[in-house]
Amino acid sequence: MKEEQKTFEMLTGEVIRYLEKLSYSDSRISQYRSAWQRVTAFMKEQGWMYYNASVGEAFIYHLIGVRKYDDLDRWEKDIIQCANVVTEFLETGTVKFRRCQKFRDLPGAVGQTMRDYIAHRQSYGISRGTVEEYKHRFQQFLSYLGDSSVNDVRSISQQLLLNYTHQLGFCSANVRHSHLSILKGYLRYLYDQGLTETNYSRMVPKDKFVKQAKLPSTYTKDEVEKLIASIERSSPKGKRDYAMVLITARLGLRATDVCCLSFANIRWEQSLITLHQKKTGEQIELPLLSDIGDAIIDYLKYGRPESELPYIFLHVNAPYDRLHYSTLHSIVTLYLRRAGLSYEKERKHGPHALRHSLAGVLLEKKTPIPVISEVLGHKNTDSTRYYLRIDMNALRQCALNVPPVSPGFYERGAGR
Repeated sequence: MKEEQKTFEMLTGEVIRYLEKLSYSDSRISQYRSAWQRVTAFMKEQGWMYYNASVGEAFIYHLIGVRKYDDLDRWEKDIIQCANVVTEFLETGTVKFRRCQKFRDLPGAVGQTMRDYIAHRQSYGISRGTVEEYKHRFQQFLSYLGDSSVNDVRSISQQLLLNYTHQLGFCSANVRHSHLSILKGYLRYLYDQGLTETNYSRMVPKDKFVKQAKLPSTYTKDEVEKLIASIERSSPKGKRDYAMVLITARLGLRATDVCCLSFANIRWEQSLITLHQKKTGEQIELPLLSDIGDAIIDYLKYGRPESELPYIFLHVNAPYDRLHYSTLHSIVTLYLRRAGLSYEKERKHGPHALRHSLAGVLLEKKTPIPVISEVLGHKNTDSTRYYLRIDMNALRQCALNVPPVSPGFYERGAGR
């Protein structure tokens, strides 16, 4: 899809209207305007008319220069945050409340090749979270290269890579695997672009990391009902929390999809909820159950603050932005405690556990796997088979009978 081109003035105007809807103060919006004037001046110097993420990143590197991010003054970091707000709004149409994206600087000639590689990977559609992971790993590798006085990718050597990967032995298996995978792809990119004469990606050690699938955390049907019953619904927060937990428990929606649920997703006439899942991008259509519909209506009438935002569930206090998925995790944990439900280290206590629990209930009812897959919004049934291990009734049928042990066996042991 071709990205819409917008001038910086048009874009910042949209951001200001968005922030005004979130009840941002005039003084804070004024701070944003002041910071954006610097971006405007930079774009004029470069002769750029339209703003995009690359322009924002170029401005930030221009502001930092040869310094490190941690060495900047507070006002300079604030300017960077204001620039990131514009980029985030351009890409997502929203600004995350109380969350500022940390700028991971990748300076110098070697850092530029890393940024080029990230841009190359972005052309294949990697997510924003993956981009941040790439920057995090590259920042660590770039710091190691600096300590080793390596300022040019042509100075990378096999011994240097071996020394670097050796120190990764202190990391967890998952982190080590992430480092090696990203490093291997980057080194292959350098060779393909003709920046190095040797394909050093072949010299990155192989690791035998295999992500072990853990047993899904579940709660019984009675425990889930006890959780739902513990929510006191007389306050606006209680009405909101009740509706969100009910949607999670009854329909198995992921936390991100619940928090991003908008009015456009509710088809009241057909009693349906339709949406494109954030994780898979696949469209899903679920029944709008009567108790869920009643809970949403109760919240909209007597709990939701006045706002022009399209999202159904908002913060209780101003600014009334949509919720982050981590908030729903805190909500579920709160009511698990209130319901007196214990959870050990082996049993998770967030909204995803309610999703697992729904799968467990459907399995107990002998619901076919394709139907469960459709309810949970999986791309294929292979993902759904992951839940077969929690169907204790079916697993008992697979148990083998243990042959009886002759009394003589115990007599032989006692005589020793």
